[in-house]
Amino acid sequence: MRHLMNPMDLSIEELDDLMKVANDIEKNPSKYAHACDGKKLATLFYEPSTRTRLSHEAAMLNLGGSVLGFSEASSSSATKGESVSDTMRTISCYADICAMRHPKEGAPMVASIHSSIPVINAGDGGHQHPTQTLTDLLTIHTLKGRLDNMTIGLCGDLKFGRTVHSLIQSLTRYHGIKFVLISPEELRLPSYIRKDVIEENNIPYEEVITLEDALPELDILYMTRVQKERFFNEDDYLKMKDFYVLNKEKLKLAKDDMYVLHPLPRVNEISVDVDDDPRAAYFKQMQYGVYIRMALILFLLDIHVE
Repeated sequence: MRHLMNPMDLSIEELDDLMKVANDIEKNPSKYAHACDGKKLATLFYEPSTRTRLSHEAAMLNLGGSVLGFSEASSSSATKGESVSDTMRTISCYADICAMRHPKEGAPMVASIHSSIPVINAGDGGHQHPTQTLTDLLTIHTLKGRLDNMTIGLCGDLKFGRTVHSLIQSLTRYHGIKFVLISPEELRLPSYIRKDVIEENNIPYEEVITLEDALPELDILYMTRVQKERFFNEDDYLKMKDFYVLNKEKLKLAKDDMYVLHPLPRVNEISVDVDDDPRAAYFKQMQYGVYIRMALILFLLDIHVE
């Protein structure tokens, strides 16, 4: 039995296979419409979510399975003091696979230890968000035709952004990657990611504050929002929240084949006047998220479609 806690749990070969299946699902959805008949996905979301929860549920429904679960901790027995391990033992009696989001780092790992079904980490605090990383990798690979030899700009909240941390970790396995880390001093990438992941793998990178300076050299721009829920002080959040705003005028500085990604939700960091630009890929990214999660569910349940 396999779980997915971290994108590094998957080998390069397994990632390639998942992306091939996801691309085939996009082209031939009817072929997969009954692959999970009779299977149940439990979504245990202790933290609010729109895209991640609904895309997991859509993925299972598209495969012919069914879904159950809760969308916030207040509607679960967590309010009575039930532990994650006991909840997971219970859910293992009801479902065949589980996706869990939790505000505490490591909670899905605890769940996986006590589970008799595969567990997907759907985001744990500021730590990891592996299915978003799979979504990002599929989006980049589909749009650019490769995952190597690229300059990737990561902009915004690099300190608390679990999507950024997971993506950096995954991309270091590909040849010819360079990172441009765009953030204010207060939201810089944590030193353990910079030193233990980027520098340890001898990946070239630069840290800049101004988005406009970085745009001309980028192949991918990965925008992130400043996450209010990660701040203890609202004044600090208000000072940071509009630090970066990508608009149509700034986008003129970028290459014609640069794509803009964003894990969403956005607040103010991407102006709506960017949405119609062919380089705006963040809504396509959401659709690719369903395909890759379908492929992941099949992989973890060891279901093969010819």
